[in-house]
Amino acid sequence: MRNPLERQTSSSINRRQIVIIVVLMLLLIGIEITGLLPGVSTPLERLELSARDTAMRLRGERDPAPEIVVVAIDDDSLNWLGERWPWSRERVAEIVSWLAEAGARVVALDFTLFDPAVDPAEDEALLAALDKTNTAVTVSQVISTDFSVSVLRPIAMYEDVLDGYGITEVERDDDSIVRGIVAYKSTSQGVYYNWAFEIARLYLGAEPPSDPRSNAITFNGTKVPLVQGNVLLIDYAGPAFTYNNPTSYNQRPYSAAFLPLDDYPAEAFRDKIVIIGATSETLQDLYPTPFSATTLTPGVEVIANAVAMLIEDDYLRLAPPWLTLLLVVAAAIVAWFLVKIPRPSLSIAGVVVIMLGYFLIRYLIFVLTGWQFAIMTPLTMLFLGVIVPNLEQAVTQEIEKRRVRSLFSRFISPEMVSQMLDTQDIDSLNKRTELTILFSDIRGFTSLSEKLRPEQVVALLNPYLEAMTEIIHKYGGTVDKYEGDAIVAFFGEPIPYPDHAMRAAHASLAMRQELTRLTERWQREGHFTDTFEMGIGLNTGEVFVGLVGSEQRVNYTIIGDDANLAARIQDLTKEYGWPILVSHSTYQQIKDHYLVEFVDTRRVKGKVEPVTIYKLLGLKRG
Repeated sequence: MRNPLERQTSSSINRRQIVIIVVLMLLLIGIEITGLLPGVSTPLERLELSARDTAMRLRGERDPAPEIVVVAIDDDSLNWLGERWPWSRERVAEIVSWLAEAGARVVALDFTLFDPAVDPAEDEALLAALDKTNTAVTVSQVISTDFSVSVLRPIAMYEDVLDGYGITEVERDDDSIVRGIVAYKSTSQGVYYNWAFEIARLYLGAEPPSDPRSNAITFNGTKVPLVQGNVLLIDYAGPAFTYNNPTSYNQRPYSAAFLPLDDYPAEAFRDKIVIIGATSETLQDLYPTPFSATTLTPGVEVIANAVAMLIEDDYLRLAPPWLTLLLVVAAAIVAWFLVKIPRPSLSIAGVVVIMLGYFLIRYLIFVLTGWQFAIMTPLTMLFLGVIVPNLEQAVTQEIEKRRVRSLFSRFISPEMVSQMLDTQDIDSLNKRTELTILFSDIRGFTSLSEKLRPEQVVALLNPYLEAMTEIIHKYGGTVDKYEGDAIVAFFGEPIPYPDHAMRAAHASLAMRQELTRLTERWQREGHFTDTFEMGIGLNTGEVFVGLVGSEQRVNYTIIGDDANLAARIQDLTKEYGWPILVSHSTYQQIKDHYLVEFVDTRRVKGKVEPVTIYKLLGLKRG
């Protein structure tokens, strides 16, 4: 028979868990899609960025590209020369001339040459120096406002000697960390590429970049992957000053102040890309990067890392959005299988193992190929997809426990309820089993109640039922129901006691003694002068015990012929003039411990076979 209290079957629980997982999956997919919209950033997106940075730091530092040298305009340079910034173009010309003589293949100047110098001699000196170089490149700017777009480029005299120029813009993410550069900008005047492409092009002797798209740009015969429309992700070799720390030479970093003094060997620059730019904190051309969010990286090193990728043809690639969505769906499916594991501890352990496995596989793919798959969204789906259904199930079970506690507290003691919830499977409450049934009734209470007002009857009945119920609970019994002054109780369920018959006998004797005390109290209080007696019938037999009722109202009760027999035996207490009578089945279980006397063998209502009846006299002594 199905338990009315257990309407939430395993199939309904499964449906609820599926709904939770599907809702979480759709929510995360919605967040992921929202994050693809321009100008929209989500918390998961920020966590994803941090996860990518973590993977890069775990990979560790790599040797910087040997083809690239950074000449730093650092604090030593500024302090040594004692000149105000910006330096004169004559000073820059000295550095460029020295690098040209040293045999640098590409000299890249991170200086603006948008206007002529105040002293024409300065421009003449720098033009002459640039003319000596194999190739030279500098920067330009695209300035966009709400009303116009202007392009700042080297003035005509410099364009004649320069081999290229390009924009220098870097891309700051929402957390202000620079993970890439702006690859190109499209204007009504044309497309302007980042000067990193110009530097790499001149070094490789390649064609200029072309075919700019939202996800790629063609350079040196390769589709260079882009993100966010025009951003080239940078695979940094290390933290700040990685490209300004010549470990192959026992000397200080390449500082612009010392180059004309021949403090460095010329072969360190021969046939190299040399980028001259500011690294001093004073000049503030510094950016946080995945390797160094606090120790800022100079802009020239950001460009150096980008150029290294271009000449090595080795790029970072993000998995396409559709693959991330597919991973979320896959995580939801895996979560569903984990949730089906009966033991939550095992399913949670499975989550931990799968998450670590995914992270490791994703990390290895990143290290070996440069591909970066989404971490946070799929793993969030997997984690929540297991934790939330398990948490919901735990909450549901706790609510169900409270319902059961509330229900059974009406029948048995709170201590027994706790014991039952700890040891008893609620699904097994409905059963056929052997119990001892107690039926009690106060003799003469009906005639007495006719003489009293209803409220007086209640004032007497409530203390009586409370006292008797307390005794029944004390001996491990369960109150089935109250029928006026009659009490139906049973012993042996829901907590199975092998000695249920003796417990019922103990309770019967205690109830009769308690009625004597109550009667004396009622007499002292002047309610009446009569002395009351009670009749109790005990029978042991197999009955159905369980939850019976509807969804709105349910009772924990017993059903069966042996339950009715206890009531019939109680009726005979009046005829035989003895307060406690027991059946032969009960007698067999208590005779070794109780004084029991044979009364009669007779037919009772509802029984074909005669029933043997005994008087319960008391507990044996010794």
